[in-house]
Amino acid sequence: MQDSEGIWGNVKSFFTEAGDMAYFAGRFFMEVFKPPFEFRELLRQCYNMGNRSLLLVGVTGFILGLVFTLQSRPTLMEFGAESWMPSMVSISIVREIGPVIIALICAGRIGSGIGAELGSMRVTEQIDAMEVSGTNPFKYLVVTRILATTLMLPLLIIFGDAIALLGSALIENLKGEVSFVLYFNKVFNALKFSDLIPATIKSFFFGFAIGLVGCYKGYYCSKGTVGVGEASNAAVVYTSMLLFVIDFIAVFVTDIFYG
Repeated sequence: MQDSEGIWGNVKSFFTEAGDMAYFAGRFFMEVFKPPFEFRELLRQCYNMGNRSLLLVGVTGFILGLVFTLQSRPTLMEFGAESWMPSMVSISIVREIGPVIIALICAGRIGSGIGAELGSMRVTEQIDAMEVSGTNPFKYLVVTRILATTLMLPLLIIFGDAIALLGSALIENLKGEVSFVLYFNKVFNALKFSDLIPATIKSFFFGFAIGLVGCYKGYYCSKGTVGVGEASNAAVVYTSMLLFVIDFIAVFVTDIFYG
């Protein structure tokens, strides 16, 4: 009996939080088109989330390209299909591996940072002070951060994919004596718009999910300083799960249109 009550309580809590997050997203869409527009804060958040993530994304992408090529090369050599390496690596990274891995990395860095920052502002009553002073904290703190993640993540994913392909080309140049020019010629011959467009579109949804969950968890943080850590941790966990759900939906829809 207690187990069933516990399961029912967890299910009820899940749907309650999902509803609250949907309301939070609806409030974002209502506020984003209302003046005043915080362009300066938006640019500052874009810099913090974009420029300061370039090194992490670049290193991740480079290692991804190296490891993926090193792991795939022996198998292709058994079938005498080394020439397919640029095509296989480029399609795999651009379609699926690159966007998902880089989005998860950004969820860990950006999502947790947003949750901790807004959570600390909530528990120290800075958000309450903004409301009392007549400032719209939702507009200034939430809208700008969600817009920044939505705009910056596609650029970070494109950058990470390019670095990953560069790492793959380096391995092919060292192991298979394939020139960089030949490698990238095969890459661009293999890629089609049907590979690029769905991957780019879903990266906007990835960025929106990272910003939405991070802001939601931080904005409604409670329990003092302990709640800040919980908000930061929950932002990463919830965002990671949501990214996989979005990716599944994107792959399913892409298969319908291009399958």
